[in-house]
Amino acid sequence: MKLPPLFIERTERLLGKETSQVLLDALGDEMPTAIRLNRLKTDLMPIGDFVDAPVEWCEHGYYLRRRPNFTFDPLFHAGLYYVQEAASMFVSEVIRRLVDSPVTMLDLCAAPGGKSTAVRQSLPEGSVLFCNEPMVHRAAVLAENISKCGHPDVVVTRNLPAAYRSSGLRFDVILCDVPCSGEGMFRKDEVAIEGWSEDHVKEMAHLQRTIIEDIWPCLSPGGLLIYSTCTFNAEENEENLQWIMANFDATLLTIETDPAWGIRSSVKPELGRGVYRFIPGFTRSEGLCMAVLRKGGTPSDLPTMKHEKKRNRKDRKAASMGDVVELRNGLLSADDFVLHAIGESLMAVPKRWFDRYEQAVDKLHVLQGGVPVACRKGTSWIPDNALALSSAFNPNGFPTVDLDDRQALAYLRKESMALPAGTPRGYVVVTYRNHPLGFVKNIGNRANNLLPQEWRIKSTYLPDDNQNITIFP
Repeated sequence: MKLPPLFIERTERLLGKETSQVLLDALGDEMPTAIRLNRLKTDLMPIGDFVDAPVEWCEHGYYLRRRPNFTFDPLFHAGLYYVQEAASMFVSEVIRRLVDSPVTMLDLCAAPGGKSTAVRQSLPEGSVLFCNEPMVHRAAVLAENISKCGHPDVVVTRNLPAAYRSSGLRFDVILCDVPCSGEGMFRKDEVAIEGWSEDHVKEMAHLQRTIIEDIWPCLSPGGLLIYSTCTFNAEENEENLQWIMANFDATLLTIETDPAWGIRSSVKPELGRGVYRFIPGFTRSEGLCMAVLRKGGTPSDLPTMKHEKKRNRKDRKAASMGDVVELRNGLLSADDFVLHAIGESLMAVPKRWFDRYEQAVDKLHVLQGGVPVACRKGTSWIPDNALALSSAFNPNGFPTVDLDDRQALAYLRKESMALPAGTPRGYVVVTYRNHPLGFVKNIGNRANNLLPQEWRIKSTYLPDDNQNITIFP
């Protein structure tokens, strides 16, 4: 790996020759592979031959001995696990240590969704998570991964931070995994190496401060700001943390970690042990820096936000159409949800936080909230694949057909398929090892595949018949 000489020089000055040499040597090694199991969907453990060791700072994270071709594992597409860089899983430990009661949380720069799905698994029951991504394509990937995670208490938005500032929404916890110069991803992404420069570092540091300025008013008094980058330099990490504390009422918090984990502390001694640096060679991960700050004040200082609901919206009236009754039967505890249409999508939103959802719809660009139940096709609604993948899905709401390996891959390529004789006509949920993959519409001689086009496997490669295509036994 050929690194910019100026990066090497700066890193040696920052970390010292010995530490920087460990880092540089590690960047020449193979990148480790780690997964995080989705305990909302499975109690299974991967095949022993795959598992190497647990990820020390994540209860459900595991390093693998080798990297399988996850694309061809139907259980990956069903959301039973997420392939995630190990250092990024540390956010699970942060939530587990600092959040012990239900909260409303925002992951501001959330795509592709690794930290969001880790956070959602760690938050106390009753919490609501908002996930945001400003870029159109990345926001679509985020929505897909949130859907496959399957938790109903999530809202996905596509907005710049300034829109959140003016929305009136307030959060108990905000995760800012800010855009950065990407030094910690050099082993993973050659483009990050090509795009690196000292000027780019300075530009990113300035952008990060702008993001914090925009989002700070959205944090409730006494709330937590989790600040994170995937870079090594001090400008985007310690210097920005010092700037936050100098310009806002913020206190740096300390989380106890095991020295055996190899996490390094701040390069600025005055910040104490409140900065957590993951450096390849010391941790089995890519590079990451994370810190947690608490905003001054107490939650009782929070003013009541007034919100005027919009009336007589055509999209809301559409949600009362008679053809959604069958889809509503696909929900467990259907009476706990409100059906609400956003454009061409129909959402089932939990009643207990519907007011926050309505405020978001009125002020932000909401892509989905709660459980995406259906998509509009002409004048009718057809089931959304996210319904079948949700933990709120009622398995008795639709007929199901379990697919073998080949059939499952055909479905995930969005191919038409024939279902067994006697399968009822209409909407059918196809499963793999009894885990839902999505919907088809059985018309008799064939079944129309309802997998979203953007979710399909694009590769034409077919694994051998005797090849185990899943990491689970």
